[in-house]
Amino acid sequence: MNATPKSEPKKAIVIGAGLGGLALAIRLQSAGMQTVLLERRDKPGGRAYVYEDQGFKFDGGPTVITDPDCLKALWALSGRDIADYVDLLPVDPFYQLCWEDGDKFDYTGVEERLHKQIEERSPSDLKGYKKFLAYSRELYRVGYHPLCTKPFLNFWSMVKIMPTLARLQANRSVYGKVASYIKDEKLRQAFSFHSLLVGGNPFDTSAIYALIHALEKDGGVWFARGGTGALVRGMQKLFEDLGGEARMSENVEQIVMDGDRATGVVSNGVRYDADMVASNADIVHTYEKMLSGHNRGAEHTKSLKKRSYSMGLFVIYFGLDMPPPEGLEHHTICFGPRYKELVNEIFNTDGLADDFSLYLHCPTVTDDSLAPEGKSAYYVLSPVPHLGTADINWDEVGPRYRDKILDYLDERYIPGLKDNLVSHRYMSPYEFRDDLNAHLGSAFSVEPVLTQSAYFRPHNRDDKISNLYMVGAGTHPGAGIPGVVGSAKATASIVLEDFNLSAESVSV
Repeated sequence: MNATPKSEPKKAIVIGAGLGGLALAIRLQSAGMQTVLLERRDKPGGRAYVYEDQGFKFDGGPTVITDPDCLKALWALSGRDIADYVDLLPVDPFYQLCWEDGDKFDYTGVEERLHKQIEERSPSDLKGYKKFLAYSRELYRVGYHPLCTKPFLNFWSMVKIMPTLARLQANRSVYGKVASYIKDEKLRQAFSFHSLLVGGNPFDTSAIYALIHALEKDGGVWFARGGTGALVRGMQKLFEDLGGEARMSENVEQIVMDGDRATGVVSNGVRYDADMVASNADIVHTYEKMLSGHNRGAEHTKSLKKRSYSMGLFVIYFGLDMPPPEGLEHHTICFGPRYKELVNEIFNTDGLADDFSLYLHCPTVTDDSLAPEGKSAYYVLSPVPHLGTADINWDEVGPRYRDKILDYLDERYIPGLKDNLVSHRYMSPYEFRDDLNAHLGSAFSVEPVLTQSAYFRPHNRDDKISNLYMVGAGTHPGAGIPGVVGSAKATASIVLEDFNLSAESVSV
């Protein structure tokens, strides 16, 4: 009797080796799809690309790892342990918050220490903070795993969660909800700034994003030994250990179509055939450029360009011929003289504000392997308008803005910076546009407001091309490491259902 021939595995192509693309490729390969990952740059990472100079290693970003369980799950799919690939180190305080008047607040996971700082600053706000924490935990319970890793492909899926969103007052802003519990202005800033880390305006972003506080408090803040680039390399190794193929310096020019089905891609002039295609590239770039030969490309591009997009970033990477100054923490939030007014200018005004607020990252506080012995590595970012909000000539303004920020840090946070500066480079919205194909130079893609969330966000599967999928910051649920890794889980669940593959291996 002849044995039944074994069917060939389905072939998948994932465009873009950012964290979302890597996570999706791992899930598809774990489920038995033969997956090829195509990356335009010379190494993986996307926004988490690593720059190296004179022995310094600079993570392009992101650098704040929360919800390590969403990462561990990628290894658990195949019975592996993340610890064999990546060493995650705890960071505490999560952030040190600093104001221009010299005031400081350690945003820590140690409850007793956090409560003491709140009580010393504003005794009446401790009770309000506890109520805010309870609210954040309820958001986390009903809004994180149940919603952030599930696809919203039809309006009915949105209708079903509307009572929950209404009960949790998701129509209010993060800042507005924090302010309903806490009176002290600096504490309001302390518990509302997180939405900026995923590209949202705290005064417009849905209060659902207040769940980040519970996410950090219960899961901690972590850093990969060797930098976020070490996490990227660990994910690539896992994917390849599973039998996946990752190819760098592959510029995907076109998604090949046969009617309303994707049949592969053309990269560097070479065609790759596949049963499905997923894009981790910028959402507008995917439709405008890669689908330019199909009517769906032009149609959806027009719709996507009507959406609002997150702000841009100006990021300086620099290395110093000195160790980190005493007292500097791994993550520092440097609030400027204005908060609401500055945020409004960043998101809504055609121009560059004279002042700024900064996020300062000094990984060598935690891991001195990222700089030569006795030296220290940093990056500092300033939120700025994207290119659609403000037509700034960054070729002209960039060097001056860089010097202004470095002077500020030298004066207030890192004495001796200018005298010990041995390596530096910067990225403006121009580089986000040109190096990452980011629409309008936006750093986080589609802005995370309620009217652009869940079903109202670009979907994890195209509405008309049944085997074209999206993953990453531009689709549901959004930006940040948990967001893009969650998008991979949501997208993978659709793929496996579409191809009648076992979902057991992606349910972790």
